[in-house]
Amino acid sequence: MNPGIHLVHKPVGPTSFSFVQTYIQAARAHKERRPPRICHGGTLDPFASGLLLILVEPATRLFQYLHAIPKVYDTTVYWGVETDNGDPHGRVVFTGDSSGLSPGQLDDALATFVGWHDQIPHATSAKRIDGERAYLKAHRGETVVMPASRVYLHEARWLGHDLPRHSRLRMTVRGGYYVRALARDLGRLVGCGAHLTELHRTAIGPWTDPGPDQYVEIHGRDLLPWAPTRLLTDQDVGDLRQGREIPMGDLVPPDWPMPSGFPDPQAPVRGFHLDRFCFLLSPVGGNLKLLSALHGGL
Repeated sequence: MNPGIHLVHKPVGPTSFSFVQTYIQAARAHKERRPPRICHGGTLDPFASGLLLILVEPATRLFQYLHAIPKVYDTTVYWGVETDNGDPHGRVVFTGDSSGLSPGQLDDALATFVGWHDQIPHATSAKRIDGERAYLKAHRGETVVMPASRVYLHEARWLGHDLPRHSRLRMTVRGGYYVRALARDLGRLVGCGAHLTELHRTAIGPWTDPGPDQYVEIHGRDLLPWAPTRLLTDQDVGDLRQGREIPMGDLVPPDWPMPSGFPDPQAPVRGFHLDRFCFLLSPVGGNLKLLSALHGGL
């Protein structure tokens, strides 16, 4: 488990947390020192599959900067049935007649959700309520009132239909979007109910799902490539370590551009020294201040 971001494929079945635990256990079995600090960069439901980011050692400090970037999902929407959690394992709470659905009607319905909207997640989501994951409260039988979240759907298109049963959908969203909630809200809008039967995350930012039993390690300039870069001198590094600001200098533009029209993720500036990603920096006035040091570099 080398420091950096590891792109792995999560299969259907395990939780994101349990999947990460297998990596921690493997690291403990092969090393005498303490297991590396590891976290994942965005939850996937047990019924979902696809790209999961595993952040190792100083890369765990990059976690908060992964939220606002594009995420791409392919999913199957099943018409005529709404479940309490929006997936195929949930309890049926509504059934309706989907026999009258048409591709044109579904195009019009989908278009109404593009852009910024308030969305109410399911009570079985990973959203925190009073400091605890909502699904933990729901599984204990507690009544969970979910507040609306402001979410962003950048683009969405139907890949195909097998009406009146199901439709295939591809969508690009900002982090924090609840795809299960979109299926529920689409079903309510067209009047027949709906839930997801499949969900696959194909990409996060520039990174794609490596496929089953495969993984890719990301280091250096491939980390946060949507952020600008400042090349640092020895003097810059010394000033930053002493808590002093450094001149803005010449910033190298991002190596990967955001999709046209996508909301600015407010990325930090990457500080590189001797070809290693060592600092997260923030503009202040005409200078840069230290946000976080990535000890050892990436």
